[in-house]
Amino acid sequence: MKQPNSDWWKKAVAYQIYIRSFQDSNGDGVGDIPGILPHLDELKELGVDVLWLSPFCTSPNDDNGYDVSDYYSIQPEYGTMADLEELIDEAQKRNMTIMMDLVFNHTSDEHPWFKESRSSTNNPKRDWYLWAAPNNGKEPNNWDSFFGGKAWEFDPQTQEFYCHIFSKKQPDLNWANPAIRNELKKISLFWIKKGIRAFRLDAIHLIGKPLDLRDFPSNTKKSFKVWENTQLTHTYLQEFHAEVFEPYGIFTVGETGGTTPQTARLYTNSDRKELSTIFHFDHVHLRDNHERHSLFKNWESWQRGLSKKAWDAPFLSNHDLARSVSAYGEEGVWRIRSAQALGGLLLTSWGTPFIYQGEEYGIPNAYFDERQSYRDQHSAYLVDQFLKHGYVPDEVWNSWRSYTRDNSRVPISWSSQPKAGFTTGSPWMPLHPQYQQVNAHSDRNAEVSVFRFFQELIRLRKKNQVLIFGDYRVLTKDGPIGVISRRMRTGESALVVMNLCSNVLTQNMKHLGRKQDYSKLKLCLSNYLPDKRIGVVLHPFYKPRSELGAAVTEELYLRPWEFRIYL
Repeated sequence: MKQPNSDWWKKAVAYQIYIRSFQDSNGDGVGDIPGILPHLDELKELGVDVLWLSPFCTSPNDDNGYDVSDYYSIQPEYGTMADLEELIDEAQKRNMTIMMDLVFNHTSDEHPWFKESRSSTNNPKRDWYLWAAPNNGKEPNNWDSFFGGKAWEFDPQTQEFYCHIFSKKQPDLNWANPAIRNELKKISLFWIKKGIRAFRLDAIHLIGKPLDLRDFPSNTKKSFKVWENTQLTHTYLQEFHAEVFEPYGIFTVGETGGTTPQTARLYTNSDRKELSTIFHFDHVHLRDNHERHSLFKNWESWQRGLSKKAWDAPFLSNHDLARSVSAYGEEGVWRIRSAQALGGLLLTSWGTPFIYQGEEYGIPNAYFDERQSYRDQHSAYLVDQFLKHGYVPDEVWNSWRSYTRDNSRVPISWSSQPKAGFTTGSPWMPLHPQYQQVNAHSDRNAEVSVFRFFQELIRLRKKNQVLIFGDYRVLTKDGPIGVISRRMRTGESALVVMNLCSNVLTQNMKHLGRKQDYSKLKLCLSNYLPDKRIGVVLHPFYKPRSELGAAVTEELYLRPWEFRIYL
């Protein structure tokens, strides 16, 4: 069952499917596993190798599946075990790997384990979760919850508190107990035997909580640092790697908030035998247009900070974030060009890139007009807290509409047909207000297509290893223009040039501070070729640039959101 090439995933391109919002096959308004099957050929055509599926195990859906009540079954609204087995089989026929989202930091409070655990203080499963007695009649310590309030919930039945780093309906597992670790290994092996060959490990950086349950220091704002990325977490993951991941050649991606390039080495350095790679999040806070240059500078710092024995997993969007074209690009007239350029930045990055569903069509945020159109309870809680503390309602509302997780969870707009081609029934949340204008069908058939540009980027990436393994250096210091050098010791080199704004700009190539004969590199891809004009009229002093095969000139003229690759 072991993969013949243990590093196969380094050359892969991954794609995240948020099942509930991808495609409904039975008209109940909820996306499901059978709905993925008709799109496999399309994803293969795009060039995808790994399909990361959001949690599909049985769940009461307090947190959209990230609260599991049975790790061995399929959420009924998503289909059956036979449906999943068919998806795994059909993906394998297309040389695609299914990545399962494992939620092992916590369960649902409706899981049988927790029901037993809370039944009495001497129940055999009591120590499968984190329980503690009151401290002077209050919470055991001052830990906070990511979802607001304290991370402890009092249970009247046993007169003790249980820990919940997220919702109170998501009690945290006690990884210090070998029994729970052994049970989680059994679960992993169950799915590996089904044909799963990759795992995304949700909130895995939180599993190594201090055994003494100590308070976080009073001079810090939040308690998260006390139980994020601890040595215990690394110890547990090394155990899992030895007994589960390595024997079966499993590709693993850990969700590890709060990491730096230096601390991430502990997870990803192959000598330590923990994880294949991780998701880190400091770049997602660069929301200001003036900070776009910081985006690729940030990625450069990660390549420099991670050792050569480590690997990255770059992304611009996922199920917890706003749409990338809205967060980093420009909506409206430059939506298509900016979506293409951001795709270029992502797919020429160092590491295994992750595309989020709809990103390849340039789908923007939804910006619903009514609060009841949103489903994200976490965002709703934050809005109420801001209003409670006296923030201006209009400012809070506008911020929420821009950054709520629901922007990425709106059902995919497949076409301009009724119900956007997503369902024949009533969708579980409102459809995108622009679905008749912005959808997969219209993009794939347009003269200027985000999908086709992503496709060309992936094809070029897989054909030229320098775009995967090459040293990643940003040559420009600031501003919206990025010039990135990719070089390998074998002598292969590439130059990636991008203009991340809607102005026509020039870049002098003579003073970039790195000695290299750029004239030997030839233009092989640009999102302005073929030269189809969309958007506003260009500046009258704009000078047309050369066609494919042209060398790098001393001064480059870049159109709005133009992206180029020279090889």
